[in-house]
Amino acid sequence: MTQGWGFMLQSVAWPLVLLLAWWLGERLHEHWRLPRVSSYVAVGLIGGMVNLSGLTSDVPGLPFLANVALSLVLFELGYRIHLRWFRHNPWVLVHGVVESALTFAAVYWASAWLDLSVENRLIVAALSVSASPAGIVRVANEMRSAGQVTERVLHLCAINCLMAVLALKLVVGYWTLSTSGSLLQAALGSVHVLITSLAVGAALGVLVPLLLRSRHTSESGLAVAFGLTVVLLTALSQGLMLSPLLAALSFGVVARERRVYLTNAQRNFGTAGDALTLFLFVYIASLMSWPAVLGTLAVGLLLIAVRTLVKVGVSVALARVSGITLRKGVFTGLALTPMSAYAILLLEQSREQGFTPAPEVMAAMAGMMLLQELLGPLVTQRTLMAARETT
Repeated sequence: MTQGWGFMLQSVAWPLVLLLAWWLGERLHEHWRLPRVSSYVAVGLIGGMVNLSGLTSDVPGLPFLANVALSLVLFELGYRIHLRWFRHNPWVLVHGVVESALTFAAVYWASAWLDLSVENRLIVAALSVSASPAGIVRVANEMRSAGQVTERVLHLCAINCLMAVLALKLVVGYWTLSTSGSLLQAALGSVHVLITSLAVGAALGVLVPLLLRSRHTSESGLAVAFGLTVVLLTALSQGLMLSPLLAALSFGVVARERRVYLTNAQRNFGTAGDALTLFLFVYIASLMSWPAVLGTLAVGLLLIAVRTLVKVGVSVALARVSGITLRKGVFTGLALTPMSAYAILLLEQSREQGFTPAPEVMAAMAGMMLLQELLGPLVTQRTLMAARETT
């Protein structure tokens, strides 16, 4: 009888929590205009307190589903990137690279307050480079935001994600070299993963639009084809020990360059994309350890302050030469505040591929990740509203 109740609890825990997160997100968004994703994170955090992930530890496929959800967001982010813009205004690309490098250096310096090894401090710095595509894209879509700040934030988010993976793979490669002494193993674990992931995504970005143009495909059919290809990319990348997030990003960038366009109504892949986004934020938040969160809140605030100062500072310093006002430079830096969903899945993938210090890094960054994911979307939303780019 007890086993029957335990099985029943495992079966209904996630559906009930997701339903609660949806209901709360709708109510708070309607009455207080809070971003829905912040409500999802809050429910996931409460789920973590009652051991939601432990209740569903026997449910297979949750990590894969989370990767699919984030990969769909990264495809959409890549799909909104205009490579020609980088050629017409290379300062945007310079902005992304310089800001990523300075964020890495500043957070590495500030992480000296953490009781971590040099390798782990490097990992914290690499993850801090990233912005959360799920948080930023979801808020931009929710607010129907469009304009200079929005487009710049989306492009800088993509650059941040790419630079974060590059930095993380190099650090993991350095760790592999220092522990195993094998240069070949270190290279296969870093450079190989980076290049191959981008190549696989780019190849499908050429092939899928070619197949779609060979016959007439409805607008809804385009969304289905791209969505299923992202699922295929995720499964293929996990099987080959590649990065599904990078593959999805490059797939989106190349697919847009092949001039097969999705309409605005198909952003976030409709209802299915909404449901997967809801699951992603609840799942990510449920992975956080509350003892670790409470023990690292002070350091988390310090790292957030350093990270935000660099992003805003670089945005303001390069605002004029890159074609925007100082005011919009401040908004651009602030809108890049969300971070943790992308960073947590990167850490999870590194752990699955043999990076044993990943749990220690997760615990050290718990406070920072909680604050960034809970409050970051709100900062992005209010920033885009202040920039007068929302409807």
